[in-house]
Amino acid sequence: MSTTSQDRTRLQAEVRVDVPVEHAFRVFTERFDEIKPREHNLMAVPIERTVLEPYAGGTIYDVGTDGSTCTWARVLVHEPPHRLVISWDISPRWQVEADPSRTSEVEIRFIAETPERTQVLLEHRHLDRHGEGWESFTSLDAGGGWPLYLERFRATAERPATGA
Repeated sequence: MSTTSQDRTRLQAEVRVDVPVEHAFRVFTERFDEIKPREHNLMAVPIERTVLEPYAGGTIYDVGTDGSTCTWARVLVHEPPHRLVISWDISPRWQVEADPSRTSEVEIRFIAETPERTQVLLEHRHLDRHGEGWESFTSLDAGGGWPLYLERFRATAERPATGA
């Protein structure tokens, strides 16, 4: 896995997984709950699960152990099995941002390298749209940010799904 920053308002990370592109995309969208760490929580209660609604116009939200929900992203583009774009509706103060003009975007592209190997490219862009304090997001390309998500994604994608 590697990460790079082309400029301060955009972060990039990538990973290769030993699965077909269709499987990689399906795991990312249908098993996102296994990818997002529970400790990445904006709620006052522990997270029971995270839901990614796999269609343009859907959302990503956490469900708390008390049944409460916290919607922190919108699905902007859903193009199976090659592309997913979501909004990042989290402010530099780690609170939900209600104003879409003050949110950034995360694009995840899935590229078949071979029939059994997929390159996954993640770009988090327009960080400066968040306004004051946006520079704090430039650390998302380090250990506990996107590299952690992509490593958890790789582990999830390369292991068989458990029964429902």
